[in-house]
Amino acid sequence: MPSGPTVTARSTTSSQARDAGEQRFVKSAMSRPLLSREDESDLARRWKDDRDEAALHVLTEAHMRLVIAVAAKFRRYGLPFSDLIQEGNIGLMKAAERFDPERDVRFSTYVTWWIRSCIQDYVLRNWSIVRTGTTSAQKSLFFNLRRMRARIGDLDGMSITPENREQIAKDLRVRESDVDTMVTRLGASDRSLNAPVGDEDQSQWQDFLVDESAAPELEVMEKTDSERRSAWLGQAIDGLNPREQFIIRERRLSEEGSTLETLGQTLGISKERVRQIENAALDKLRNHLCAAVGDPVEAGLIPSA
Repeated sequence: MPSGPTVTARSTTSSQARDAGEQRFVKSAMSRPLLSREDESDLARRWKDDRDEAALHVLTEAHMRLVIAVAAKFRRYGLPFSDLIQEGNIGLMKAAERFDPERDVRFSTYVTWWIRSCIQDYVLRNWSIVRTGTTSAQKSLFFNLRRMRARIGDLDGMSITPENREQIAKDLRVRESDVDTMVTRLGASDRSLNAPVGDEDQSQWQDFLVDESAAPELEVMEKTDSERRSAWLGQAIDGLNPREQFIIRERRLSEEGSTLETLGQTLGISKERVRQIENAALDKLRNHLCAAVGDPVEAGLIPSA
């Protein structure tokens, strides 16, 4: 049938066209003239003060060669070069937006950090379907672990000697447990949950996943019960006078729980009087809730005496 070779030919042509487009883009970017320090400062100032888009265009185009140079260092992670360049462009635009021309820093120096940061984040997001992490320690491990293991001659896949683990953790200023975790992640490949467990087994890996969350009907029941209890308690508290409400809220419903002495000083009465008012208020609450739900202790509305 002709469809197979035709599809293959189209795929090859598309790939070649994409590669040719990338080459033209790179060649065009590399042909842009470099900017002097004064030109950088003038263009950045025109963009910051006057929002001159023409100045922004010249400033960013002149630094596209820097985007390409940084992106090229990340090609070994197997991601499309065009995507790496696009992420670098985002970093370039962020740098242009935040750059302060009044500071004694070259724009080219400032923008490099933003370009690298955006490309690193993109690599970490897309290198594996399992999120690798984006903390500074995780980034440092991800981008330096292979190089450091090669330097010390420890490339035995998913295992690492205790001495080398300690050395890498010390050099990168991370925990040894973080080194172990990253070694495992980088040494393992992603596996489809739909893949069969064995050659003859009809079961898939997803069949062994356990859902530890509560059943939907139980969640609905718990939510309904909680809302009902809150409504009952709110109605009971509304039946107290303002001073009783204040004492109950401060003593029973706040996280810290005020002392009798503190409340006595606030209200200008003795702590013994505060205790008496609190007990009277609890009796009122208990009577109101008994009329509404039967046993408020069993319902979890008030603590047992």
